[in-house]
Amino acid sequence: MSAERVQARTDGAVLHLTLNRPEQRNAIDGAMVEGLLEALTAAELSSEVRVVALRGAGTDFCAGADLTELLASAGQPADANAQSAERLGEVFVRMRELPRPVVAVVHGRAVAGGFGLASACDIILAREGASFGYPEVQRGFVPAMVMAMLRRAVGEKVAFDLVTTGRVLTAREALDLGLISRVMPSESFETKVAQLLSELAGLSPSAVALTKRQLYALDGMDFQAGVKLGAQVNAVARATPDFREAVERFLKR
Repeated sequence: MSAERVQARTDGAVLHLTLNRPEQRNAIDGAMVEGLLEALTAAELSSEVRVVALRGAGTDFCAGADLTELLASAGQPADANAQSAERLGEVFVRMRELPRPVVAVVHGRAVAGGFGLASACDIILAREGASFGYPEVQRGFVPAMVMAMLRRAVGEKVAFDLVTTGRVLTAREALDLGLISRVMPSESFETKVAQLLSELAGLSPSAVALTKRQLYALDGMDFQAGVKLGAQVNAVARATPDFREAVERFLKR
């Protein structure tokens, strides 16, 4: 069932993953979580995959957690519910740890855990007309795990506003707040997405992996520690074959 929930298709060096519950607006259930974890493992083990693109089937990217499944868990012991939540949290962590760019391709609504899923990606590309928000509090729930990403993306005042009011943002508003990467016109969206994915796939895998690892390792570091980490990454990057080959090509121009 997990394979049904997340469809995987490889196009050259790009692994396309599609959340496949369009009739439920791609609501996240346990099977979808397992499907995502399986797909991320496959991406990490593959020597061919250089970029992962995540999108939703149907009219929306993702409406968040499956409320029917969530309600059914209300009577379960806290330990059991914590384990279930941690599986979704593992998806967020694995996306951050994957040494390849993960790109969210968003159309329609990306709300609650769906916005969290997009936020765990390295780049969020939004089609004009997409919308974003954290409406959990309106349903008596808490956007608990996604706040770990939201708080890093915006200041605490903006974060508190978003998670308590549950207000829905347009793609342009989300862009202005620094919550997403780019907004693209509907008529050229797929063309521009394909172009960016191709560009990312053509970059040095070692340089991208080191850049991604350092960027997220900077969370919580003071300035001096961050500079020191940068020096260490700099030294490692100089020793890679990708660096030598790219610089030699440039100098021969």
